[in-house]
Amino acid sequence: MKGELAIANILKKEETDYLFCYPANTLIEAAASLGIEPIMSRTERATVNMADGYTRTMSGKKNGIVVTQTGPGIENAFSGVAHAFAESVPIFVIPGGTANARLGQSPDFRSSEVYRPVTKWSDRINQLDRIPEMMRRGFTYLRSGRGRPVLLEVAQDVAQGEFDDSKLNYEKVKFNKTAADPNDIRKTIEMLLKAKNPVLYAGAGILWAEATSDLIEFAELLNAPVLTSNTGKSGFPEDHPLSLGTGGNTYTKAVKVFLDKSDLIFGLGCSFTTNLASIGVPTGKTLIQANVDEIDLNKEQQLDHSLMGDLSLVLPQLIEELKKQAGGEARKGTGNVEQEIKKVKDEWLDEWMPLLTSNEAPINPYRIIWDFMNTVDRSNTILTHESGHPRDQTIPFYQTVTPRSYMGWANSSQLGYSLGISMGAKLAAPDKTVAAIMGDASIGMCGMDIETAVRHKIPVLLIVFNNHVLSGYSVNYPKATENFGFTNLYGEYAKLATALGAHGERVEDPSEIIPSIKRAQEVMNTGKPVLLEFMTKEENRLCRG
Repeated sequence: MKGELAIANILKKEETDYLFCYPANTLIEAAASLGIEPIMSRTERATVNMADGYTRTMSGKKNGIVVTQTGPGIENAFSGVAHAFAESVPIFVIPGGTANARLGQSPDFRSSEVYRPVTKWSDRINQLDRIPEMMRRGFTYLRSGRGRPVLLEVAQDVAQGEFDDSKLNYEKVKFNKTAADPNDIRKTIEMLLKAKNPVLYAGAGILWAEATSDLIEFAELLNAPVLTSNTGKSGFPEDHPLSLGTGGNTYTKAVKVFLDKSDLIFGLGCSFTTNLASIGVPTGKTLIQANVDEIDLNKEQQLDHSLMGDLSLVLPQLIEELKKQAGGEARKGTGNVEQEIKKVKDEWLDEWMPLLTSNEAPINPYRIIWDFMNTVDRSNTILTHESGHPRDQTIPFYQTVTPRSYMGWANSSQLGYSLGISMGAKLAAPDKTVAAIMGDASIGMCGMDIETAVRHKIPVLLIVFNNHVLSGYSVNYPKATENFGFTNLYGEYAKLATALGAHGERVEDPSEIIPSIKRAQEVMNTGKPVLLEFMTKEENRLCRG
């Protein structure tokens, strides 16, 4: 068999369902011959974004596979891979590569070298007989420690060469997980039990470990409030009495109140880094951190204690030790933590309810978020959003109730990524409602891929806030905006969606928000994607406590 077919056979052994791809790469045809469906987008970045959303929704149990051509194709995919790297998403990128005999002859774009800063591992298959070894190494990196993209460039002569069938000795790569040092577990519980006001800070590590049920048990036994980072959102149910909500560039009032009040903060699968995706922790607190690797330990502030391991193993260790030191019920039922949280939440929502239920026109975006949340079945919905105001307005108020019901924004997310990851999520979870909130700037970055959703019958919902402006930027460019209209935008996006084969509606009356969402659900049940274009005001009020 040819080398490309050997690679395709290995992908089949790894239970690959889809190749997220763009021609030209002969691996696409080889994989299709084995029943692996090619999903072709309009841009290579969207191809990578789809693999990203698919992988996240699968919590890494299956990995999105990206296939592009050598040179321009893999060059155009860079931003998507950088995005997955920033959010620690384990996708497998397999671009074509220059034939060995032509190395050093321009053009010679060596993706295995260029991509090293945004991958966990990047290498090249330069010999036919090394195909099983290199594929095995790639999947091992994906399934050990922190998940991040890997890239394996396939030389053209390797792909087209004749591989000895008898040497295709390959077994599916297992997951490698490590538990924490028992001494670190014991010390952690001792410190938690001495604390008067501990707070648990959950990051994306909870979701990748699929450790939500253990986190709930641990929080209840400890009687400790829980907040999540943006990327950790949905890792702890936000309708739980101990939930504080999410803390990032914007955050709930409860997050601010209880972080300030805390004497100890225990980070579980989070970075403790102050950025757009995670609220920083106040100084002067006792800090403990549990993570799967060392990269996020002892960053902005010195830790008082740390432990390493996969949270699927670490949290059961912590629960067992907590019960051992404090008794079977531990601190459960002590204090008035739940009542305190409820009081802060109720006061906060009362303050914001005029915006969340506003009847003004153009429509206030907070009203759309609120109505969407209270219309859909959140237990069967996956929501994402773009960066900027769609992120900052959604994060505090959209309440998640089940794991992986939300795909958050991390540290390096480009405008236009949400459509791709939504399509990938829908392919991974076809029975769920998948929606993306975006502005009129971001749809300009990805709008043509609405046709991808139509062509592949991927019924996602796009909620577009159209206010004809790049929200929040005019303050930074007063002269450019006043004199040249720098931040002004224009578009009729419902018509764009219709032209590309999707269902499009423009909504101008706030009373039509809920009916339009219900109509969208009916259309999506037929297999058709929907774009709802809401004519909104520029709302620059953001929630920070």
